[in-house]
Amino acid sequence: MTSSSRPVPRRGRSTGASGPEPADAFFRHIVAGMRNGVLAITRAGAVALLNEEGYRIFGVEPSADDLGKPVAEVLRAHPDVVRQLLSAFELHLLPNRAETRLRPSGKVIGYTLAFVRDDAGEVAGVAMFFKDLTRVEQLEERERLRDRLAAVGEMAAAIAHEVKNPLAGIEVMAGLLRRIAEAKMANAIVQEVLEFVRPIRLQVEHTGIAEALHAAVQLADTKVARGSIGVAVDVPPDLPQIQADPHQLTQLFTNLLINAYEAMDGKGRVEITVTAMRQDDGGEGREAVRIELMDTGPGMPQEVAERVFDPFFTTKAQGSGLGLAIVRKIVDAHDGQIDLRTAPGGGTLIRVTLPVLVSRDAV
Repeated sequence: MTSSSRPVPRRGRSTGASGPEPADAFFRHIVAGMRNGVLAITRAGAVALLNEEGYRIFGVEPSADDLGKPVAEVLRAHPDVVRQLLSAFELHLLPNRAETRLRPSGKVIGYTLAFVRDDAGEVAGVAMFFKDLTRVEQLEERERLRDRLAAVGEMAAAIAHEVKNPLAGIEVMAGLLRRIAEAKMANAIVQEVLEFVRPIRLQVEHTGIAEALHAAVQLADTKVARGSIGVAVDVPPDLPQIQADPHQLTQLFTNLLINAYEAMDGKGRVEITVTAMRQDDGGEGREAVRIELMDTGPGMPQEVAERVFDPFFTTKAQGSGLGLAIVRKIVDAHDGQIDLRTAPGGGTLIRVTLPVLVSRDAV
């Protein structure tokens, strides 16, 4: 066991000549013996903890003085991981059971991020718990395919229920307009299922965010009734174009607008603000674009907010529960991030961050 598996001693608290306190030693043995990697950084971005399994997964040679160093220096070969850690302090909902591929090794890791809070409840750092999934990647891929097939089976029941009523109405005496409306509803559900289970193959080109947003506003108006909801879009004229799939981006923004419209019940306001930014990775950073969509709807409780991006989760009587799951899938395909802030009665803010240059792995 190396000294790099030891948490940073607390300030003003000496470990003494006889070594660390028993509780600290016990904690150190637990972390060092974990079969998963554990990495923790302070609010300032310094490494507070990295166990031996973490070193092995990252392919980094342990050094006795790693503790206290900037995480960007210790993990200089993995700027994507550094960026995920440093940007976590800006998020409200941290990634849980997510996956990423380490470059250039090609290793696949599954990870969860969690805030580290001090005695006052303030965020003092971020911890990453991760596992090397490379050896079981093929098995995982088979499991994902099985999950998709299971998702299709689960959705088939919903489709059958939605299609059954229109067919019964057609066979009996439903009017032409009603049949058309119900047929459109059934078709929309089928299309969402196909979009969810179909792997995304990005057709990347230089894309203007303003064009994608305006196309989404027009498309959303054809799918749901907006009522008297006002929509304001603020895009800086000097905003750089990004490498992205314009059709996927339009779908992403359309789904977000539809979700907002349906939550607001025909009244209120949606404000979309776009800004250029640079994501911190401990080095030169990554140029990115941030899109914030704020609505004046009813908001939602925390337990609902934590599940809104899960497939088939919905609070709507006739919803498929796939709209926001597709949004997350598109964001992930572009190597971006999505975050949500909401409270009952306080509206909802959804923040999407997309890189200006997409990684080669995403294409």
